[in-house]
Amino acid sequence: MAPPQKLFLAAILSAFIVATTTGDGSNNAAEDIVHSSCLHASYPSLCIRTLSTYSGPTITNRRELAQAAVKVSLSHAKAAAKKLAAVREKVVKKLEKAAVVDCVEMIGDSVDELSRTLSALKRLRVSGGSVNEFRWQMSNAQTWASAALTDDDTCLDGFQGIDGEVKSEVKEWMTKVARVTSNALYMINQLDDKRGKPHVLRP
Repeated sequence: MAPPQKLFLAAILSAFIVATTTGDGSNNAAEDIVHSSCLHASYPSLCIRTLSTYSGPTITNRRELAQAAVKVSLSHAKAAAKKLAAVREKVVKKLEKAAVVDCVEMIGDSVDELSRTLSALKRLRVSGGSVNEFRWQMSNAQTWASAALTDDDTCLDGFQGIDGEVKSEVKEWMTKVARVTSNALYMINQLDDKRGKPHVLRP
């Protein structure tokens, strides 16, 4: 019979191996969902990069992936809103000031709409609910995400005919927000057919 110390060490090693193997499998499944879902997104490379580094809960199905995509978009929108608010206090040229003020309002609306999008996705019932209920929540999520994307574009439209460093900075921030929001909307639209069911890996 093996000494108690050896049995104890063997038990610890076995637990470590099981935990490591399980963790790797979970990560691989999440990566598979991200890569396969991002393949036909509006901006595939950006989609893979932002969702592969997503620091939230492990993604196990496409509904969770859509929520993660919206959270990424919301995070970028909030960051852009903070930067725009700071620029608004510094800019002095009249046309630039007006454009930035409008942009602050637009990004504020976008943050609110993305928050509503996320709420709709969290209420989305992927099983046990009626088709009409699912469609209603899907419509809400799609409508709010589309509105957020429109606000992002409207912000940039306000800088037409204006050149300079302020425009370049705002364009960089808002283009990033618009692109991740476009990817998020794509992920939401995919749920219309997939209904957020768990992604089954191919053998």
